[in-house]
Amino acid sequence: MQRLEVKKGANAGTSYVLRGDEVTIGRSPSSTIRLDDNGVSRQHARLVREDGGWTIHDLGSRNAILVNGEKSSRARLAHGDKIKIGAATLEFVSGDSTILPAPAAPEAETRSEPAGEKPAATNLDSIRKVKEARQKIFDEVGKVIIGQTEVVGHMLIALLCRGHCLMVGVPGLAKTLMVRTLASVLDFDFKRIQFTPDLMPADITGTDVLEEDSQTRERVFKFIRGPIFTNILLADEINRTPPKTQAALLEAMQENKVTASGYTYDLPQPFFVLATQNPIEQEGTYPLPEAQLDRFMFQLSVEYPAKAEEIAIVKATTGARAETPSVVLGAEEVLGLQEIVRRLPVSDYIVAYAATLARASRPKDADAPPFIKDYVAWGAGPRATQCLVLAAKARAILAGRVNVSARDVRSVAAIVLRHRIFTNFQADSEGIDSDGIVARLLEAVKEPNEKDLAEAAAKP
Repeated sequence: MQRLEVKKGANAGTSYVLRGDEVTIGRSPSSTIRLDDNGVSRQHARLVREDGGWTIHDLGSRNAILVNGEKSSRARLAHGDKIKIGAATLEFVSGDSTILPAPAAPEAETRSEPAGEKPAATNLDSIRKVKEARQKIFDEVGKVIIGQTEVVGHMLIALLCRGHCLMVGVPGLAKTLMVRTLASVLDFDFKRIQFTPDLMPADITGTDVLEEDSQTRERVFKFIRGPIFTNILLADEINRTPPKTQAALLEAMQENKVTASGYTYDLPQPFFVLATQNPIEQEGTYPLPEAQLDRFMFQLSVEYPAKAEEIAIVKATTGARAETPSVVLGAEEVLGLQEIVRRLPVSDYIVAYAATLARASRPKDADAPPFIKDYVAWGAGPRATQCLVLAAKARAILAGRVNVSARDVRSVAAIVLRHRIFTNFQADSEGIDSDGIVARLLEAVKEPNEKDLAEAAAKP
C-alpha cells in the first residue's frame, strides 16, 4: 500500500495512505493532506496516480517543493523519496518495496545445545558493528550515569525487540536521567509525563481544539498532539494515575497508534515506553492489573549503587562536570537493528527451552515442579515465551553473535517472568517472591535434548 509518512514538521509521525487518483497537499482545510505550516501554500502540491505509480506536481506554491533536496515542479516518486514542503518532510513509501538486511552465513561458535539445521542468518557485518555500537553506547551513557550498566543493557535489548520496560526502584536512583541520557545517545526525541491522579487520557494522547483560519475565518478542529508522540516516553510513577488513563497509554503501546475523533495517527518510530514505579509508597496508587503488566516486556529492578559507585556519583554531581554524551546511533539505524532481530534465525531447541520455562511456571500444568503448585497462583502466559525468545535473540546480536544459546534465555528469564508470575498467600507468608520462584525454576527446568525435540516433533 503506497503512502506518505510525515517525518518532520507539521503532523510528524502521521501516515497518509494514498487513495483514489488524486491527492492534494496544502494548508487549506479542503486539502487531502493538510499541513498547518505558514511555509505551506493553501494549495501547495498535487499527487496524481499515473501508470500504477504517483507523480507530484507543484501548484505554483510560494516556496516550491523539494524532492530529494532538488527543487522540482513535477517528479515521479520512487520508494524512499523525501519531499520537503515548507518545514515538513514527507517520505514516499511504496508497498511493493521492502528493504531487508541481506542474508549471510552464520558464524560458528562452540555451543552446549544440540545443533540443528538453520536458515541463513542475517547480515553478519551489521551484527559485528552492533557489538561495537553497544560498547560506545555504554561509554557515552557512562559519561553521565555511573553504574547501572546492566539496566542500560536490558533497556537496549527491549528497544531492539520493540518492547517496553517497567522500572521499579526507590526515588533518587537517576531513572529519569538514565532514560534521558539514552535518548540523547540514540538521537531520539524524549518526553516525560508525571502521572498524577487528575491526569486524563487526552493529556497523554492529545485533543482537538477549534481553530480559526486567519485568512478565510473558517473554523475547523485541529488535533493537538500529546506528549506520547515521541520516540522515548518516560511514564513517571504510572501507578499514581487512574486505570482509565493507564489504559490510554497501554493501548498506544500495543498498537503504536492513537485514535482521536475517528482519525488514526501513527506514533513516531522507534517508539519506546519506560514506565517507573516506586515500590515503597503504595497509598493513593492504582496498581497495574495483571493483563496490563503483561504488556511490558521487562520489569527492571533499579537497585542502590555499590559503595564505590556512590562515592563516584557524589564526586561527579557535587563538582563541575562538563562531559556531554555524543550520538552513537540514529532512529533509522535502530529501526534496521529491530528488523535484524526479527530476521535472526533461532533453533527449535531454544524455542522449546523457552516454552518449557514459561509452562513450568503454571501451577495447573502437569509438568510444573512441586514448588510451583505450592507457591504460585498464576503463571506466565504465551507472551512470556515470545519475549524470552526475542530477548535472547537481541542479547546475542548485541554480543556480536548470530547464534542464540540457552544461556541467552536464562540471562533474561528474571526480567521477563518476574511480573508475570503471581505468588499465593502461602508464598507471601513465607517471604517468597517471584524472583525467588524464577531462580528455582532455572534450577529445576533442564535444557531439552535432541531426543526430547524428536519426540515433540513426532507428536501430531
